[in-house]
Parts: sequence; structure tokens; C-alpha cells
Amino acid sequence: MINRDPHPNTLISVSNLSFSRGNKKIFDDISLAFERGKITAIMGPSGTGKTTLLKIIGGQLFPEQGSVLVDGQNVHQLRRADLYTLRKRMGMLFQSGALLTDMNVFDNVAFPLREHTKLTESMIRTLVLMKLEAVGLRGAYNLMANELSGGMARRVALARAIVLDPMMIMYDEPFTGQDPISMGVLVHLIKALNKTLGLTSIVVSHDVHETAAIADYIYVISEGKVVGQGSPEEIRRSDSEWVQQFMTGAADGPVHFHYPAKDYVDDLLSSGKRY
Repeated sequence: MINRDPHPNTLISVSNLSFSRGNKKIFDDISLAFERGKITAIMGPSGTGKTTLLKIIGGQLFPEQGSVLVDGQNVHQLRRADLYTLRKRMGMLFQSGALLTDMNVFDNVAFPLREHTKLTESMIRTLVLMKLEAVGLRGAYNLMANELSGGMARRVALARAIVLDPMMIMYDEPFTGQDPISMGVLVHLIKALNKTLGLTSIVVSHDVHETAAIADYIYVISEGKVVGQGSPEEIRRSDSEWVQQFMTGAADGPVHFHYPAKDYVDDLLSSGKRY
């Protein structure tokens, strides 16, 4: 009997993952699957370990338990050389952009090509201009990093992330700190590039509206667990009070407005007690 993969369209599979920092449990036996060619969002409030998950997928951090398979390879069992080879196929858009400040736009985008390939400068020039054209910044090729607006810097970082033609891109809070126009441009680019280049994308974000507009599938994480998952429409219809509070931005709910404290009246009447 031939054993067939029950999920042939899954590019990244996270199974029974647990991870802690000190005494704090970041992930507690969670499982997620990322489908080829789709945009999958990881959502949740700040401090829930969304960026940590990207680092585990990329092999920068090791889980206490569980496995991460990327294109059939167990990330944390690879030899260093094989892991580096796999990483070349994994683009990353850092939250800060992480541009090299002493290089201009062209050289920032060219950097991975010069480091990891033996292409001629003529070929590198062609590829860099193609990627800059794709993000709308070919005319900015000679600007230095400190001459770019926040939105432009994020787009240059995106051009650098796709310059090696990766199979996937991980976006770490791509919309943070962006004005409405820049945010709209990034939303368009993530969607368009994913389709045009045949990418698989993971978007880590707590920006509900923008992320739900482009995601094919959403995982909502809280306190180390997956508390909701499904298409954007399924997430909106979720009967989980926690998911509803997060998606609507309600001030009170399962995540309480008030920090735990003793009775308010008793506290006020305890006037002789110093804090």
C-alpha cells in the first residue's frame, strides 16, 4: 500500500510545538499548517510569541517539543549547511526593515545576490532593477536608507526579501508604524507578489483590518494556544469571546479592562494604609 501525504499542499507544518522562555510558556503544544501559494496570518496581541514563531520556523530558535517541517525538511534536524541552503529559499521582511544604513537602495537589494550567488554584476543589476520595479521604487535606486520614508524603507526591504526568488516570505508586523497610504501599498504588494511570484506567505500582525483583507487563512494565538482558526469570514463569525474581542478591539471582555485588584470601595476606605 502506498502511503500518501494527507496534506500535499502544505509547505510548512508545525506539529505539537512547545517553547518557553524561562518560566514563561510561549507555546503549549500548538499545531499549524501553511498551504502552498496561500497567505496565512498569525494574529494575536503583542507579547504572544508571533515573532518567536517565525524564528522557530527559520531555525533560529529550537523548540522544547514538536517539529517544524518546511518543504518536507525537518528544520531542527538539518546540518548547518543544509539549514543555510533552506534559508535562502525563505524570504524575511523584518519589522524594522533592517536596511544596511551605509548602503544605498540598489546595494541593499543586491546584497543577498552578491553574498549567495556568483552572478555577474550585469545580471545582478538586471535582477535588482526588476525587483525594485515590482515594488514601485526603481527610481529610488540611488537613495540612501536615511533618505527613505518608513513606507519606502519597508518596500525596499521587501524587494530585498524577494531578490533570491524564495518559495516563501515571512512578514513580521509589516503594517506597524505605516501611514494609511503606505499601509495600502503594502497590502497591495503582499497580495500581488504572492500571486504573481507563486509565493507562500506568513503574515504576523495585530492589525486586524489590513491582515484580514489579504489573508486566506488566519490563526489567532493567545496564552500559548491557538484560540481561533479559519478563513477571515469564519474568524469573524467565531463564537469565541476572546477572538471576538480581539477582532473588534473591544475594551473589555475575556481580556479585562481592569487589572486584578481588591474591591474598589474597600480600597478607598483603607485610607490609613500606604501603598
